[in-house]
Amino acid sequence: MASDSAPIYDDKAHVRGNLDLTDAEWTRYADPDADPDDEYVETTTVTHTDGVTYTAMRNSKYPDGDVLVFTPTEWDAFLQGVRAGEFDEPWT
Repeated sequence: MASDSAPIYDDKAHVRGNLDLTDAEWTRYADPDADPDDEYVETTTVTHTDGVTYTAMRNSKYPDGDVLVFTPTEWDAFLQGVRAGEFDEPWT
C-alpha cells in the first residue's frame, strides 16, 4: 500500500535533546490579575551551537514537562496563526 502523505523533513533532529534550557529565562503570558496557580504558556529563546535562535514553549503548570521547540520560521508562522484566530476556542 502506497502512502499519499508528504515526506517528513525533520530540520531539528540535531537540536532535539541538545538544546540547553538550564539557564533559560521563561516569560509567562497571563493577565496580571489572573490566578498564579493556573496554567499559562511560557516561552524563552535560546541560541543553539548551530547559531540558530530557537523559541521554546512550555506549560507553566508542568515546567519539567514537554517543551515545544520552534525554528524562527515556525515561530513566525505560529504567531501569524495566533493573530488570525486559528487557535481560538470555538465558543469565544
